Amino acid sequence: MPNAGPESPSASAHGVGKAGGEYRWVICALLFFATTINYIDRQVLSLLKGTLDAQFHWTNREFGIINGFFQGAYGFGLLWFGWFVDRYGVKVGYAVSIAGWSLAAAGHALVQSVVGFKIARICLGLSESGNFPSAIKAAAQWFPKKERAFATALFNSGANVGPILAPATIPFIAAKYGWRAAFVIAGLAGFVWLIAWWLIYEVPERHKRVKAAELAWIRSDAADAVNTEKIPWLHLLAYRQTWSFVAGKFLTDSIWWFFLTWLPDYFKASRDLDIKVSWIYLCAIYAECTVLSIAGGWLTGHLNQRGWSVTRSRKTGMFLYAVCVTPIFFVTRCGVWPAVGLIGLAAGAHQAWSANLYTTVSDMFPKRAIASVIGIGGMAGSAGAMFFPVFTGMMLDHFAKTNRVTDGYAILFGICSCAYLVAFVANHLLAPRFEPFNLKLKSA
Repeated sequence: MPNAGPESPSASAHGVGKAGGEYRWVICALLFFATTINYIDRQVLSLLKGTLDAQFHWTNREFGIINGFFQGAYGFGLLWFGWFVDRYGVKVGYAVSIAGWSLAAAGHALVQSVVGFKIARICLGLSESGNFPSAIKAAAQWFPKKERAFATALFNSGANVGPILAPATIPFIAAKYGWRAAFVIAGLAGFVWLIAWWLIYEVPERHKRVKAAELAWIRSDAADAVNTEKIPWLHLLAYRQTWSFVAGKFLTDSIWWFFLTWLPDYFKASRDLDIKVSWIYLCAIYAECTVLSIAGGWLTGHLNQRGWSVTRSRKTGMFLYAVCVTPIFFVTRCGVWPAVGLIGLAAGAHQAWSANLYTTVSDMFPKRAIASVIGIGGMAGSAGAMFFPVFTGMMLDHFAKTNRVTDGYAILFGICSCAYLVAFVANHLLAPRFEPFNLKLKSA
């Protein structure tokens, strides 16, 4: 309500939020660095595909299957980590996740066969899946709704910064020290973060660095229910709001994974540019993506602070981002740098879409259910992303037989161009409004 007094959003935004301290942004920085490391670790394999092609002689289909194993494990891991984080807390959940994925990333160096890569990717997928349930719940604990989409966009930009740093470093590490060293070095970074996390993180109410005024700002939304009873994830499937998130993830996650997994191969197979040349284009794509994704997260929060409802601001932004993906249809019909611009626009729109889609969960669900819903939706997203790499590999192998790989990529980019509009419609039909609802547990 406007002019409601000193605790209104406008007053708080200029009083409590600033005068009370800014320690919550330190937590956001921790989440950003974890997400950056997460995406460096998962990028190493695709960046070294050319080197590993020569050593293991796998087909595109086999490479797609290896990535499908990662996605399948990631999906199951999301479901488990969602439950685990809601039950044991963000601090423990995140620590378990990053310790596991750092070991798994370094463990790729021990692989001697295609089967070994499948096992390594399963281990990496299971453990990396704890990142977003932990990070989204941490953001819900540390940020009011008016800042949450922007905070989510900031830490989620690590999903862009990681793919910038990875092509700028991994191929050169592999060239100098061998491909196994690239996996080991990437894995070690996670343990450095783990030490900082364990020393710094705590919930706001118990954190010694959080002043009373900042805590009041963090808690400036309408009070969440005091009830801390755990909610079984099967119970959450009874609500349309859960399925709105599930639909959004299922229809769009596979597109983001397509970018991460296949862009190095696209530049090599369709543009005849190997990673020693194409790394600059990949860095440019994700640099553009970083700026656009942060702007996209800021936009909906800005509209909300100007008086728009959460529903109106989120849906306006998500529709805009869905539209921004559509020009990727023309990628194979233009020069290299225009293609880089279109892919960067689409990737940035995805990340802005993703930040807001994640935030809709904390808009609608109580804090005690957030990680579980994130896990359920993430599993659905991984289900789509598990099959899309296999489909991609089979299609590219088919077109490669007639030297028409670019035609195969044209079809794939065409699929990408319309996925977000379909997802927006599905999400809107299932959740016309992003607002808290009465989530009740059935009595025993």
